[in-house]
Amino acid sequence: MFTKTQLLEAKDVNVTFGGLQALTNVNIAVNSHEVVGLIGPNGAGKTTLFNAICGIVTPDSGELSLHGSSSKWPATNQLASLGIARTLQGVGLFPDLTVRENVMIGAHKFARTGLISASLGLNFRDEQALEERTHIALERVYASGLADRIAGTLSYPDAKRVGIARALVSNPEILLLDEPAGGLGAHDIEWLNRLISDLSGEMSVLIVEHHMDVVMSVCDRIYVLNFGQVISQGTPEFVRNDPAVITAYLGADAQ
Repeated sequence: MFTKTQLLEAKDVNVTFGGLQALTNVNIAVNSHEVVGLIGPNGAGKTTLFNAICGIVTPDSGELSLHGSSSKWPATNQLASLGIARTLQGVGLFPDLTVRENVMIGAHKFARTGLISASLGLNFRDEQALEERTHIALERVYASGLADRIAGTLSYPDAKRVGIARALVSNPEILLLDEPAGGLGAHDIEWLNRLISDLSGEMSVLIVEHHMDVVMSVCDRIYVLNFGQVISQGTPEFVRNDPAVITAYLGADAQ
Protein backbone atom coordinates (compact mmCIF):
# COMPACT_ATOMS: atom_id res chain seq x y z
CA MET A 1 0.00 0.00 0.00
CA PHE A 2 1.10 3.56 -0.74
CA THR A 3 1.11 6.40 1.77
CA LYS A 4 -1.13 9.08 0.31
CA THR A 5 0.24 12.63 0.20
CA GLN A 6 -1.34 15.60 -1.50
CA LEU A 7 0.38 16.47 -4.77
CA LEU A 8 -1.93 19.11 -6.20
CA GLU A 9 -4.66 21.34 -4.81
CA ALA A 10 -6.59 24.06 -6.61
CA LYS A 11 -8.64 26.26 -4.27
CA ASP A 12 -11.40 28.78 -4.98
CA VAL A 13 -10.62 28.93 -8.70
CA ASN A 14 -12.58 31.52 -10.67
CA VAL A 15 -12.31 32.00 -14.43
CA THR A 16 -14.31 34.36 -16.61
CA PHE A 17 -14.32 34.75 -20.38
CA GLY A 18 -15.75 38.15 -21.17
CA GLY A 19 -18.96 38.22 -19.16
CA LEU A 20 -19.22 34.43 -18.87
CA GLN A 21 -18.34 32.83 -15.55
CA ALA A 22 -16.64 29.59 -16.62
CA LEU A 23 -15.51 28.46 -13.15
CA THR A 24 -16.85 29.60 -9.78
CA ASN A 25 -14.97 28.84 -6.53
CA VAL A 26 -13.82 25.42 -7.73
CA ASN A 27 -11.83 23.28 -5.32
CA ILE A 28 -10.13 19.99 -6.22
CA ALA A 29 -7.23 17.98 -4.84
CA VAL A 30 -5.15 15.10 -6.17
CA ASN A 31 -3.20 12.80 -3.87
CA SER A 32 -0.25 10.61 -4.69
CA HIS A 33 -0.98 7.31 -6.48
CA GLU A 34 -4.60 8.33 -6.96
CA VAL A 35 -6.82 8.39 -10.04
CA VAL A 36 -9.20 11.34 -9.87
CA GLY A 37 -12.02 11.88 -12.34
CA LEU A 38 -13.44 15.20 -13.49
CA ILE A 39 -16.85 14.79 -15.09
CA GLY A 40 -19.88 16.84 -15.99
CA PRO A 41 -22.13 17.77 -18.91
CA ASN A 42 -20.73 19.57 -21.95
CA GLY A 43 -19.74 23.12 -21.07
CA ALA A 44 -19.44 22.36 -17.35
CA GLY A 45 -15.91 23.78 -17.15
CA LYS A 46 -13.82 20.61 -17.07
CA THR A 47 -11.39 21.59 -19.83
CA THR A 48 -11.20 25.14 -18.50
CA LEU A 49 -9.97 23.76 -15.17
CA PHE A 50 -7.43 21.57 -16.98
CA ASN A 51 -6.27 24.60 -18.95
CA ALA A 52 -5.86 26.63 -15.76
CA ILE A 53 -3.68 23.92 -14.21
CA CYS A 54 -1.65 23.71 -17.42
CA GLY A 55 -1.06 27.44 -17.91
CA ILE A 56 -3.27 27.85 -20.97
CA VAL A 57 -5.85 29.87 -19.01
CA THR A 58 -4.98 32.29 -16.21
CA PRO A 59 -7.56 32.24 -13.40
CA ASP A 60 -9.04 35.53 -12.23
CA SER A 61 -8.50 34.30 -8.68
CA GLY A 62 -7.67 31.15 -6.82
CA GLU A 63 -4.70 29.35 -5.31
CA LEU A 64 -2.58 26.46 -6.52
CA SER A 65 -0.53 24.21 -4.24
CA LEU A 66 1.96 21.59 -5.39
CA HIS A 67 3.40 19.10 -2.89
CA GLY A 68 1.73 21.03 -0.09
CA SER A 69 3.39 24.35 -0.94
CA SER A 70 1.80 27.39 -2.52
CA SER A 71 2.70 27.76 -6.20
CA LYS A 72 2.15 30.31 -8.90
CA TRP A 73 -0.13 29.21 -11.72
CA PRO A 74 2.38 27.69 -14.16
CA ALA A 75 3.22 28.67 -17.70
CA THR A 76 2.93 25.86 -20.23
CA ASN A 77 6.71 25.61 -20.60
CA GLN A 78 7.09 24.97 -16.85
CA LEU A 79 4.85 21.92 -16.63
CA ALA A 80 7.50 19.26 -17.22
CA SER A 81 9.81 20.71 -14.57
CA LEU A 82 6.87 20.71 -12.13
CA GLY A 83 6.21 17.03 -12.79
CA ILE A 84 3.00 17.59 -14.76
CA ALA A 85 2.18 16.19 -18.20
CA ARG A 86 -1.01 16.37 -20.24
CA THR A 87 -2.56 14.70 -23.23
CA LEU A 88 -4.90 16.54 -25.59
CA GLN A 89 -8.43 15.72 -26.73
CA GLY A 90 -7.41 15.78 -30.37
CA VAL A 91 -4.12 13.89 -29.88
CA GLY A 92 -2.03 16.81 -31.25
CA LEU A 93 0.77 14.87 -32.92
CA PHE A 94 3.01 16.44 -35.54
CA PRO A 95 1.76 14.56 -38.62
CA ASP A 96 4.96 14.82 -40.68
CA LEU A 97 7.27 13.54 -37.92
CA THR A 98 7.81 9.93 -36.97
CA VAL A 99 6.23 8.45 -33.87
CA ARG A 100 9.68 8.36 -32.25
CA GLU A 101 10.26 12.05 -32.95
CA ASN A 102 6.83 12.98 -31.62
CA VAL A 103 7.44 11.17 -28.35
CA MET A 104 10.96 12.57 -27.97
CA ILE A 105 9.49 16.06 -28.00
CA GLY A 106 7.76 15.21 -24.73
CA ALA A 107 11.14 14.50 -23.09
CA HIS A 108 12.66 17.91 -23.73
CA LYS A 109 13.32 18.55 -20.02
CA PHE A 110 15.96 15.80 -20.09
CA ALA A 111 17.89 17.30 -23.02
CA ARG A 112 20.80 19.31 -21.61
CA THR A 113 21.20 21.10 -24.92
CA GLY A 114 17.54 22.12 -24.86
CA LEU A 115 16.97 20.60 -28.30
CA ILE A 116 15.17 17.43 -29.28
CA SER A 117 16.66 15.74 -32.31
CA ALA A 118 20.17 15.28 -33.63
CA SER A 119 19.23 17.27 -36.69
CA LEU A 120 18.51 20.23 -34.39
CA GLY A 121 21.83 19.92 -32.60
CA LEU A 122 21.24 17.36 -29.85
CA ASN A 123 24.52 15.81 -28.75
CA PHE A 124 25.04 12.07 -29.07
CA ARG A 125 24.72 11.27 -25.36
CA ASP A 126 21.48 13.24 -25.05
CA GLU A 127 20.07 11.63 -28.16
CA GLN A 128 20.79 8.14 -26.87
CA ALA A 129 19.21 8.89 -23.49
CA LEU A 130 16.10 10.37 -25.07
CA GLU A 131 15.73 7.50 -27.51
CA GLU A 132 15.87 5.05 -24.59
CA ARG A 133 13.19 7.01 -22.69
CA THR A 134 11.12 7.13 -25.86
CA HIS A 135 11.41 3.37 -26.39
CA ILE A 136 10.31 2.68 -22.80
CA ALA A 137 7.33 5.05 -23.11
CA LEU A 138 6.21 3.46 -26.38
CA GLU A 139 6.56 -0.02 -24.91
CA ARG A 140 4.38 1.08 -22.02
CA VAL A 141 1.49 1.75 -24.41
CA TYR A 142 2.28 -1.25 -26.64
CA ALA A 143 3.34 0.98 -29.53
CA SER A 144 7.09 0.36 -29.83
CA GLY A 145 6.50 -1.25 -33.23
CA LEU A 146 5.18 2.08 -34.50
CA ALA A 147 8.34 4.07 -33.74
CA ASP A 148 9.36 4.59 -37.37
CA ARG A 149 5.87 5.27 -38.70
CA ILE A 150 4.95 8.76 -39.80
CA ALA A 151 2.43 10.03 -37.27
CA GLY A 152 0.00 11.21 -39.91
CA THR A 153 -0.45 7.63 -41.16
CA LEU A 154 -1.59 6.22 -37.80
CA SER A 155 -5.09 5.06 -37.02
CA TYR A 156 -6.87 7.17 -34.41
CA PRO A 157 -6.52 4.58 -31.60
CA ASP A 158 -2.79 4.23 -32.33
CA ALA A 159 -2.39 8.01 -32.37
CA LYS A 160 -4.05 8.10 -28.94
CA ARG A 161 -1.50 5.60 -27.65
CA VAL A 162 1.37 7.70 -29.00
CA GLY A 163 -0.11 10.81 -27.41
CA ILE A 164 -0.09 9.08 -24.03
CA ALA A 165 3.48 7.89 -24.59
CA ARG A 166 4.55 11.47 -25.33
CA ALA A 167 3.15 12.51 -21.94
CA LEU A 168 4.69 9.55 -20.11
CA VAL A 169 8.19 10.09 -21.49
CA SER A 170 8.76 13.04 -19.14
CA ASN A 171 8.19 10.78 -16.10
CA PRO A 172 5.44 12.97 -14.63
CA GLU A 173 4.21 12.80 -11.07
CA ILE A 174 0.78 13.99 -12.22
CA LEU A 175 -0.66 12.91 -15.57
CA LEU A 176 -3.63 14.83 -16.93
CA LEU A 177 -5.66 12.82 -19.44
CA ASP A 178 -8.14 14.85 -21.50
CA GLU A 179 -10.87 12.52 -22.79
CA PRO A 180 -8.51 9.61 -23.50
CA ALA A 181 -11.36 7.22 -24.36
CA GLY A 182 -12.94 9.54 -26.93
CA GLY A 183 -13.19 7.85 -30.33
CA LEU A 184 -12.02 4.46 -29.03
CA GLY A 185 -13.80 1.13 -29.41
CA ALA A 186 -14.52 -1.35 -26.64
CA HIS A 187 -11.23 -3.26 -27.03
CA ASP A 188 -9.09 -0.12 -26.82
CA ILE A 189 -11.09 1.21 -23.87
CA GLU A 190 -10.46 -2.05 -22.01
CA TRP A 191 -6.75 -1.60 -22.65
CA LEU A 192 -6.91 2.05 -21.53
CA ASN A 193 -8.57 1.10 -18.24
CA ARG A 194 -5.79 -1.38 -17.49
CA LEU A 195 -3.11 1.19 -18.36
CA ILE A 196 -4.58 3.88 -16.11
CA SER A 197 -4.88 1.43 -13.22
CA ASP A 198 -1.26 0.37 -13.72
CA LEU A 199 -0.03 3.96 -13.95
CA SER A 200 -1.44 4.77 -10.52
CA GLY A 201 1.37 2.68 -9.06
CA GLU A 202 3.86 5.22 -10.40
CA MET A 203 2.02 8.55 -10.57
CA SER A 204 -1.27 10.30 -9.98
CA VAL A 205 -3.80 10.66 -12.77
CA LEU A 206 -6.40 13.39 -13.23
CA ILE A 207 -8.81 12.45 -15.99
CA VAL A 208 -11.55 14.34 -17.85
CA GLU A 209 -13.81 11.81 -19.51
CA HIS A 210 -17.34 11.44 -20.88
CA HIS A 211 -17.26 7.63 -20.91
CA MET A 212 -18.79 6.85 -17.54
CA ASP A 213 -17.73 3.19 -17.73
CA VAL A 214 -14.09 4.36 -17.80
CA VAL A 215 -14.50 6.85 -14.96
CA MET A 216 -16.40 4.46 -12.73
CA SER A 217 -13.91 1.65 -13.40
CA VAL A 218 -10.59 3.42 -12.78
CA CYS A 219 -11.19 6.41 -10.48
CA ASP A 220 -10.63 6.46 -6.73
CA ARG A 221 -12.52 9.74 -6.40
CA ILE A 222 -14.61 11.88 -8.75
CA TYR A 223 -15.46 15.57 -8.92
CA VAL A 224 -18.60 16.57 -10.80
CA LEU A 225 -18.81 20.01 -12.41
CA ASN A 226 -21.96 21.69 -13.68
CA PHE A 227 -22.15 25.28 -14.91
CA GLY A 228 -18.62 25.87 -13.63
CA GLN A 229 -19.21 24.68 -10.07
CA VAL A 230 -18.43 21.48 -8.19
CA ILE A 231 -21.81 19.94 -7.40
CA SER A 232 -20.61 16.60 -6.04
CA GLN A 233 -17.45 14.77 -5.06
CA GLY A 234 -16.61 11.40 -3.61
CA THR A 235 -16.18 7.77 -4.51
CA PRO A 236 -17.61 6.47 -7.79
CA GLU A 237 -20.42 4.77 -5.87
CA PHE A 238 -21.36 7.95 -4.02
CA VAL A 239 -21.29 10.09 -7.16
CA ARG A 240 -23.26 7.53 -9.17
CA ASN A 241 -26.13 7.75 -6.70
CA ASP A 242 -26.01 11.47 -5.88
CA PRO A 243 -29.35 13.08 -6.86
CA ALA A 244 -27.55 16.31 -7.80
CA VAL A 245 -25.46 14.40 -10.35
CA ILE A 246 -28.47 12.54 -11.75
CA THR A 247 -30.30 15.83 -12.16
CA ALA A 248 -27.33 17.50 -13.87
CA TYR A 249 -27.09 14.74 -16.45
CA LEU A 250 -30.74 13.84 -16.94
CA GLY A 251 -32.61 17.05 -16.13
CA ALA A 252 -34.62 18.46 -13.28
CA ASP A 253 -37.37 15.84 -13.60
CA ALA A 254 -34.97 12.87 -13.08
CA GLN A 255 -35.91 10.58 -10.26
